[in-house]
Amino acid sequence: MRAALLYSAAGSLLLSALTAAPDAAPGAAADRSGAAEMRGTAVAAARAKAAGVDFGPCPDAQDLPGSMRCGTVTVPLDYARPDGRQIELTVSRARATRKDPHHGTREVPRQGALVYNPGGPGATGLYFPLIGLLPEWKRIAAAYDLVGYAPRGVGRSAPLSCKDPKQFFKGPTQAPTHPSEAYKKERIAQARAYARGCAERAGEALRHYHSLNNARDLDVLRAALGEERLTFLGSSYGTYFGALYATLFPAHVRRMVFDSAVDPDPERIWYRNNLGQSAAFEGRWLDFRRWIARHHAVYGLGRTAREVRRSYERAMARLAAEPAGGKVGPGQLQGAFLQAGYYDDQWPHRAHALSEYLKGDPGPLVEQAARHPEAAAEAENARAVYVAVECNDAPWPTDWAVWDRDNTRLARVAPFETWHNVWTNLPCAYWRAPRQRPLDVFAGPGELPPTLILAAERDAATPYDGALELHRRLAGSVLVTERDAGAHGLAGGPNACVNGHMEAYLLQGRLPGRRAECAPHAEPKPAPAAEPRPAAPERAGTAGAAR
Repeated sequence: MRAALLYSAAGSLLLSALTAAPDAAPGAAADRSGAAEMRGTAVAAARAKAAGVDFGPCPDAQDLPGSMRCGTVTVPLDYARPDGRQIELTVSRARATRKDPHHGTREVPRQGALVYNPGGPGATGLYFPLIGLLPEWKRIAAAYDLVGYAPRGVGRSAPLSCKDPKQFFKGPTQAPTHPSEAYKKERIAQARAYARGCAERAGEALRHYHSLNNARDLDVLRAALGEERLTFLGSSYGTYFGALYATLFPAHVRRMVFDSAVDPDPERIWYRNNLGQSAAFEGRWLDFRRWIARHHAVYGLGRTAREVRRSYERAMARLAAEPAGGKVGPGQLQGAFLQAGYYDDQWPHRAHALSEYLKGDPGPLVEQAARHPEAAAEAENARAVYVAVECNDAPWPTDWAVWDRDNTRLARVAPFETWHNVWTNLPCAYWRAPRQRPLDVFAGPGELPPTLILAAERDAATPYDGALELHRRLAGSVLVTERDAGAHGLAGGPNACVNGHMEAYLLQGRLPGRRAECAPHAEPKPAPAAEPRPAAPERAGTAGAAR
């Protein structure tokens, strides 16, 4: 699923500028995930513990603030063959400051490393340690070494590519809500070609990029950092392979935060989860339109959600006839507004851009929605990893008629994201690598230390039912819900109640009862349309499934 950002207005600007319960008996996870792979993980972890991580200057990051350092951790490409081909994962770290931000003379005990993954699949957490510079994170940064990394396939970590980056950004593009048969055939051909490109470029290695290996890599990273037990913060897709980790290596868990949880039910990985996400986005799109309507005096886009939709559709039709700045067509407009479905701090910027475009000024829209060639290589890499992991993780329908039937039905009631999601994931129908059998995520009473799940009730990227399912499967877990809110990724965000629960857990091991609720964070304030606004920061990750 898409990457979640460690939230806060300052944090977003900083990081973006830097670029049913299973019946299996407890302990059966190792057998179901592959005994050879478990033995290989133990071998790799022992080697990593002995080698440690030689931290030094970060490549291409000499001018970044703070004391972040980088290194590499070696892992097997194939855990069933730990003596075979090895790959390197790039890792970053900022040491615990040991300074209490509220009492400058008080030394804070170090609690080890806090490892972060932002989701995706395909997103990098390499710049996570810089979050410790923000006021909201200074207490955690005092107690923990903040550790980020680029998962296998991402960035410098044995990067995947399925297409020439120079050919990756095509635009302007169309985005029909109810595509014609001719358009569908065109997109099917593109999906086949993309799947073929992944197989040809990666070769036999392609089969080894999947969530079970991401979980195994996490255990090797834990060992390399010298941690007997892991403290982990996973957002969005990071919650899924974090939950796999908790199932495979429960004795290696210290504390785990699952922020915006993916539904881990094996029957939903990943085709059904994508259908659920598309349905949920329709509700979030309605939330956004209602917010715009409440601020009609500012934006002039309509006094009701229906009128706002008509304004949006008018812009789509105009862009289909003549792209804005020659760069932004309906596909780019939809992509920009899909991002706003993830993060409501983008609502003022997107509404302003739409308003100005319909008044005759395309500048803000081009600024926010146009694709930039210099970002193509990174975007193509993120897309390749996303597709590889989700296609490898589980069986997908291989008959186009199934996709067409399910999504045609869904698009009648939830047109906003449905077909966009189909085109993102359709290469999985034509995938050439073997598929994994999804692992049942499960921990019985006493098998796992208490864990913390954070979820927003109206999150569309990872719908709330997923948090309920994860909570049910992990005995001793605690679910903190932000009511009547839908921003994706809550950790370090604008909700002090949610942050308080996370901080108490990470710093003191203290949790509320089995469930707790927080009132919603404040809605964003509208920006006057007459005032120019900077483009909203782009989050890492890829569009489509659960990020």
